[in-house]
Amino acid sequence: MSEEANTSGWDAIDQELSKIYGDQEPKHYGTILPYSLGGQDPLDGLSAYKSDTPVPHWHFVTYGFSELYEKESENAEYSGYGFELTFRLARSEEEEEPPAWALNLLQNMGRYVFNSGNVFRSGDYLDANGPICLGADTLLTALAFTFDPELPAIDTPNGRMEFIQMVGITGDELEAMQTWNTLGVLKAGLGQFPGYVTDLSRDSLLQIPSVAEAIEKGMEQEGSNTGILYVDQLAWEPGKKGWFSKNPDMVKLGAKQAGVIGKLLRGRILKGKSLILVGQEIRVVFEPGENAGCSTEDHEVSITLNEAAAAELSQSLVPQESAFELFSLPGLKFQIVKTHIKDQEGNVVETIG
Repeated sequence: MSEEANTSGWDAIDQELSKIYGDQEPKHYGTILPYSLGGQDPLDGLSAYKSDTPVPHWHFVTYGFSELYEKESENAEYSGYGFELTFRLARSEEEEEPPAWALNLLQNMGRYVFNSGNVFRSGDYLDANGPICLGADTLLTALAFTFDPELPAIDTPNGRMEFIQMVGITGDELEAMQTWNTLGVLKAGLGQFPGYVTDLSRDSLLQIPSVAEAIEKGMEQEGSNTGILYVDQLAWEPGKKGWFSKNPDMVKLGAKQAGVIGKLLRGRILKGKSLILVGQEIRVVFEPGENAGCSTEDHEVSITLNEAAAAELSQSLVPQESAFELFSLPGLKFQIVKTHIKDQEGNVVETIG
């Protein structure tokens, strides 16, 4: 960067970090060829600071989700996407260099945001469909997002931005966040998980009875905050109706998400809230109502569930290949199909159902 370049957005981030780390020189990893010019890494840079509070860890901070230089977006209120990511990763005493996989993970988050336009906010979660560190023997297969406890939102010359901390979580913790809410689960486990520092070797928080009990109680009392769920395997097949045969309409779901959807129905419908499943070609909307029924319009299926139908369906949705109809909702069939989990090279590494 030349001395003449306007780095006001970058400088604002550095200034906030200096309040925590003083004169500590971070390990910094810059991008030589910008993403806009065909480079592989979307973020302009990544810094890693050594922190000993509350436990020894690397504190990563991204540069590139916000506007680091001149103001370019038309939104004057926010700088770029309105955030930068942070990530706290457990560090051993002798460790002098941050692990490369963590840098790659943060760049992958950049690719996801830049390519999809989806942004991260406190309370979000993301299923990684495998270890967050490829090839590692770890239970952490998903990510949660919350405010960084040491970095408040700031106003930069290019607009406001937040520091969103990325946290490695287990599969059952992800399911608990879906069926209750992300911040509730993180708060319930804070005593065992200080600073939300990601540790690849840790066990699930749900193995701790007090944490599991708090999460179950929260879900029962408050229901689920997940109103929309993106479902990879979701399809709708209209039934064939003729003089001598009558096949019911059918909803197809993948086994991987069937169990979660069943729990979500309890946490949404029984609390008077709707649940929307979004697939590649179809949306299925579950709504609470007195009379169970089903209707379709364009690429959307609306299914009304009363308490009896919601309870029956939630109990039937398990991660196992099957097909069934509901006594409380005649004329509609559900089919659960196998889910094949693939690695980055397209090889099937796990089959569910």
